Amino acid sequence: MTRTAVVICPGRGTYNKPELGYLHRHHAQRMDLFRGFDAIRAEAGQEAVTALDGASRYTVSKYSRGDVASPLIYAASLADAQAVAEGIEVVAVTGNSMGWYIALAAGGALSPQDGFRVVNTMGTLMQDQLIGGQLVYPFVGDTWENDAAQKVDLLADVARINASDGCNLALSIDLGGMLVLAGNEAGLKAFEAAHPTIQDRFPMRLPNHAAFHTALQAPVAAEGRARLGAEMFGQPERPLIDGRGKIWWPGATDTQALWEYTLGHQVTETYDFTRAIQTAAREFAPDLFIVTGPGATLGGAVAQSLVLADWHGMSDKAAFQAQQDAQPFLIAMGRDDQRALATG
Repeated sequence: MTRTAVVICPGRGTYNKPELGYLHRHHAQRMDLFRGFDAIRAEAGQEAVTALDGASRYTVSKYSRGDVASPLIYAASLADAQAVAEGIEVVAVTGNSMGWYIALAAGGALSPQDGFRVVNTMGTLMQDQLIGGQLVYPFVGDTWENDAAQKVDLLADVARINASDGCNLALSIDLGGMLVLAGNEAGLKAFEAAHPTIQDRFPMRLPNHAAFHTALQAPVAAEGRARLGAEMFGQPERPLIDGRGKIWWPGATDTQALWEYTLGHQVTETYDFTRAIQTAAREFAPDLFIVTGPGATLGGAVAQSLVLADWHGMSDKAAFQAQQDAQPFLIAMGRDDQRALATG
């Protein structure tokens, strides 16, 4: 029996030390695809993706850089999307942050090569300019029960800090039970000073991350539009769900508007991943939510987004876990114990 699935592509921070060698381990048969990406990197005088993935040593200082992490994540995620079993019908594609670029390629609106050009260009621009930074702070507790009042209070404090002299702070990504905040150093420090450390690690700074999805990235967006033409964008082959929860339908997409969103609003405004996942659940009611690799950390945000929507009566972590244990419906291809559920 054919099962339906929404494919979800991850963003930055998902290619870490355990993922070194991911392309070679899982996609040795796709080396021709990766060598095509290497050729694009060579044109810019950059190290080959296959060499980066095949290195003997991983360092955070190198592999967390936007011009290194972005192309590796793109190659791994797109290859995973192509490896989904034939018996699974992909009914829509979405992604988190940089994962939107990957979703465009996985959904057919960009060719694999043009998708790589978009990711590599934007990742390099972000790294070269490295405007501002990001931190993560949760508004739900260990049980994942919705605490709407806590979210409202946190966002009110973000607005207060942003209105202070010399401070810039905004909601970057609405990520399940987490808020990813972005701003300048003064804004980030002000938030850290105002909020207690919880779960022994939050607020947590993200290394080599700029103030993604905020107005601070306007120069990066403008340069991206100058380098990446609208002619690269075509009709998607599968519905695409963007960072506002908007669906771009095959045969009915304004490709100029898709280009403008991708290199405009998507770069400078809040990315609502929670809404994207909830739209996927409500509009497509898939049997499976498949998170492509590398890594598996995005699975928690997907699960929390479904819990926050009370999807199938899941109101907390225990309810999610009970349904997941009974019949796995959230599959992370970056997890060895789940990968075969998606690849067959």
